[in-house]
Amino acid sequence: MPTLFHDLLLESADRDAARVAIRHRGTSTSYGALASLSRQVADGLRAVGLQRLDRVAIYLPKQIETVASFLGISMAGGVFVPANPLLKAEQVVYILRNCEVRVLITSRDRWREVQAALAGDSPLTHVVLVDAEASSGAEIAWRELVSAARAPAPTRPVIDIDMAAILYTSGSTGKPKGVVLSHRNLLTGAVSVSTYLENHADDRLLAVLPFSFDYGLSQVTTAFRVGATAVLMDYLFPRDVIKACEAERITGLAAVPPIWIQLADLAWPASVTEHLRYITNSGGRMPRATLQKLRAALPKTRPFLMYGLTEAFRGTYLPPAELDRRPDSIGKAIPNAEILVVRPDGTPCTADEPGELVQRGSLVALGYWGDPEKTAERFRPLPGQREELPISELAVWSGDTVRMDAEGFLYFVGRRDEMIKTSGYRVSPTEVEEVVYASGLVGDAVAFGAPHPVLGEAIVLVASLPDGGQADAERLLAHCKGHMPTYMVPSRVEWLETLPRNPNGKFDRPQLAGRYKTVFGATE
Repeated sequence: MPTLFHDLLLESADRDAARVAIRHRGTSTSYGALASLSRQVADGLRAVGLQRLDRVAIYLPKQIETVASFLGISMAGGVFVPANPLLKAEQVVYILRNCEVRVLITSRDRWREVQAALAGDSPLTHVVLVDAEASSGAEIAWRELVSAARAPAPTRPVIDIDMAAILYTSGSTGKPKGVVLSHRNLLTGAVSVSTYLENHADDRLLAVLPFSFDYGLSQVTTAFRVGATAVLMDYLFPRDVIKACEAERITGLAAVPPIWIQLADLAWPASVTEHLRYITNSGGRMPRATLQKLRAALPKTRPFLMYGLTEAFRGTYLPPAELDRRPDSIGKAIPNAEILVVRPDGTPCTADEPGELVQRGSLVALGYWGDPEKTAERFRPLPGQREELPISELAVWSGDTVRMDAEGFLYFVGRRDEMIKTSGYRVSPTEVEEVVYASGLVGDAVAFGAPHPVLGEAIVLVASLPDGGQADAERLLAHCKGHMPTYMVPSRVEWLETLPRNPNGKFDRPQLAGRYKTVFGATE
């Protein structure tokens, strides 16, 4: 039975080393070869001084080095920190400094941009460049990292409750938070998901979503749990996804609503439905019309609608057999998780009474890196515990309002925070506003989400002019595009003489959101 993250790979390699673990751009890597490469990464990292639980960031697109790095870091006893390849250098530098990353694995071009943003103030001791030919100073060529002969590395430097990964997710205020995941969290998720999706060794899972997103990383962990093949793909256009499904004979496809909305409007080859066993949705509600189109195009493919938080990986799923009876439901708890619906005082809600979703179990993360205050807000004692138990169990209080019907099925009602959910990403309004203020082109600024027929929510920025300034949305958006990833750039800029405030003197975000809720032609 696997106990550490990399055991998912090693146990599958022991069962069948020749089976294909990874497909990338037409090239296959077997479980045996990936295990060997990952061990070399682990030995190389130890040789440059990586210590137990040191953080290692990976700033790369999906490729074999990316996956081998995750596994090798785990084997070396370190903690892997995936940085979304769409992030700009400034956001990556924040991650490096926030969790005191010791080693960065990236490409030369990306490193040049990060190095410039670091401006000489760096927590890094080494930088591994996957496309360098030779090492130089603190920079190490990937080829040299994995090729030198070294003593075998210890096999059990950590245990299952130790941290294995840190995934950065936006909060409603301030900078992104680093969600700390243990080996147990990752393994529980892999076992649970592969159980209800009935995954097996002959599956071929298309990994479209970023590995910095727990839902994206899950495509690899789920595949490795059963010895299946993960096909790596960096999402560009929806047509490319369909082509990859056809060419690679994909059996499982995971995506978020904005991608599904685009895919549903395209023609699917009839042959795809012969091998595509299932599709899954998380990261927001899939519109009913989109689901109907997909089911019509893929009549033999089973849809799984799911709900989850980065802080607890995955919480619920709706069995396909229930789709026709309750298409708006997010289902019931996944295996080895329990979902409660509670009032503000922690008492349980009655059937169909709205309340906060609380999740307990071994999927609950270890908290937010270096942020005890925000951790205490989200990770709180489980309500209704027996007084005889002196140590309180911590659960994730989601901040999401749901209701549970008399049969135990859950329905999403809304969010209490001000997070913007766009293109499957959680975006902090404050993070957008900070970049906007840095432009010097606005006086006051408020960012919020407005319903959008494709993106779920699109970002609207309402701003006032600085003293003596002129409205220049084009210049402002150009500044945003240079300092944040595309999904964070506002889709619309509105100028007001003054921004409304509530009685406490804060910007009245609900009033602004209500004013612009139909600006993109969507009302829900």
